[in-house]
Amino acid sequence: MLKLARRTVALLGCVAMLGASPVIAQDAAANYPDKPIRLIVPYPAGGATDILARMMAQKFQEEWKQPMIVENRSGAGGTIGANQVAKADPDGYTVLFSITAMVQQISLMNLPYDPLKDFIPLTQVAVSTSVLAVPQSVPANTLPELIDHVKSQPGNHTYGTYGAGTSSHLQGALLNLQAGTDLTHVPYQGAAPLVTAMMGDQLTATFFDAGSSRQHLPKFKLLAVTGPERLAWLPEVPTLKELGMHSFEPRGWFALFMPKGTPEAIADKFTAEAQKILKMPDVRERIEALGLIPGGMPRAEFGPFLEAEAKVYADIIRETNITLN
Repeated sequence: MLKLARRTVALLGCVAMLGASPVIAQDAAANYPDKPIRLIVPYPAGGATDILARMMAQKFQEEWKQPMIVENRSGAGGTIGANQVAKADPDGYTVLFSITAMVQQISLMNLPYDPLKDFIPLTQVAVSTSVLAVPQSVPANTLPELIDHVKSQPGNHTYGTYGAGTSSHLQGALLNLQAGTDLTHVPYQGAAPLVTAMMGDQLTATFFDAGSSRQHLPKFKLLAVTGPERLAWLPEVPTLKELGMHSFEPRGWFALFMPKGTPEAIADKFTAEAQKILKMPDVRERIEALGLIPGGMPRAEFGPFLEAEAKVYADIIRETNITLN
């Protein structure tokens, strides 16, 4: 009887704890944040990802009156910083600011975390489009002319990218596959050396990220854009879909994540504040000035969106036989 009584007391205690947990979570959310928040950017300072993260951090600080500290934890294609967040305490005080590569890497790398299971997707901050560009010296003003030019000199043409496994790499490989061209992949360490190589006529073509490269685009011939529709600020440049290509509809994105296990009430509160910030006129103007489209996708839609994106990129990677070996 004594053992039974002890078990009953223990069971009642567990039930009480379980029953109280939603209340505790709600209390935590009500007081959140009551200390500084770390915003991990898994890429170097100065790029579009870093610029957007610091803009959001400043707005969060102004609204919540708590510091939001941006930390650049770059390396290994963004996986070092992402892994740090995946392993962080799920208390809402460590947040990841990541990009499309997060789901592309699922099919390219052996990751120390699962991008779809080890994070809580919060919301997109901005959406980006890629632009197929060629140097002024290349005798092509349209995509068909570029294809004919490359095919006329087999083995003599290249396309540059931001690095192996990046969106520009996948897009160039997909173009080769669908156009029947043999552009050789030349990876660079980021945007700056890629722009320099293009300006020096060292490459035949590239897929520039429209946001981070907007200031440089007038120096080149722009043949096409990715995405489901034309860019409002490049209305004369057709989409690759219009030109008969497929699977170029996905756009790049910049987004916020928290570690799995973070209380839903805190994730919801953070997301609601982020979406409020993204509706501010000055924030939208700054995002659009970067050549990007303001985000704000609801949490309920963002998770399924990421799963669908991962499948799309897995198909592209399989079709083009891209590896990082």
